Amino acid sequence: MEDDRAAAAVIPETGPLPCRLGAPAGARAALGLVVLQTDETIEAEFRRLLPEPDVALHVSRVPMAAGVDLASLAAMQGALAASAGLLPARRFAAVGYGCTSGATVIGPERVAALLHEGARTAATATPIEAVISACHRHGIARLALVTPYLPEVSARIVERLEAAGIAVVRLASFEQGDDPTVARIAPASIRDALVATGAGAVDGVFVSCTNLQTLGVIAEAEAALGKPVIASNAALAWALRGHAGLGPLTGLGRLMAGPAFRPDAARPARFRDDA
Repeated sequence: MEDDRAAAAVIPETGPLPCRLGAPAGARAALGLVVLQTDETIEAEFRRLLPEPDVALHVSRVPMAAGVDLASLAAMQGALAASAGLLPARRFAAVGYGCTSGATVIGPERVAALLHEGARTAATATPIEAVISACHRHGIARLALVTPYLPEVSARIVERLEAAGIAVVRLASFEQGDDPTVARIAPASIRDALVATGAGAVDGVFVSCTNLQTLGVIAEAEAALGKPVIASNAALAWALRGHAGLGPLTGLGRLMAGPAFRPDAARPARFRDDA
């Protein structure tokens, strides 16, 4: 009762409090990311890949079935523009689509058009384009590929890489069609797969899928192999950082510590809209 009387006795200030407006979070750069509904990994890894306090990362989700196959991946394009439209109405340095297999099946050019339709962004990025750019940048012509996918999905990744002039000479997969299962594949299993598949006459290794927990094992696998290891999340972040003019990061593998992504070299000529 006494508390009620005390509350009633409070006399509110008249009028709104004075305030000054300034820049929103991300004064240096604002980046957007459209993540699959079923992805449980990419946001945690991106916190390490974009550690700068003056860089804002805004995330939206796109509907996606738990089962990963060609049909479910292609179906995402129907909601991709609307999902990008749920990002804040600000200007982005770049917006990424966080799905390697989805971007491959839908097509990077179509993904870019849908992201531009939904968000105000200067540039777009997909993992598959970033990986192709990283391979060219690091002189990787003969590639070992590790995926979690069913064979039909892995085959589309191989097709896209080889169309870009990168020979996939070794392929190994966990062959999982359930995305929640993919998110729970132990990093130690991923590391072992990278080291086993990357041994021999290859220039580097690519581990595909933003839902795999790869960031903590990249440097360890590179040390064991003595060659670059590229992962979907790191490649996508590398591209987004390049679009935002951000510098290298150490401790997260050769790609992140090396030369910056060049936006003008992101898409091989045969994939460019004006080619």
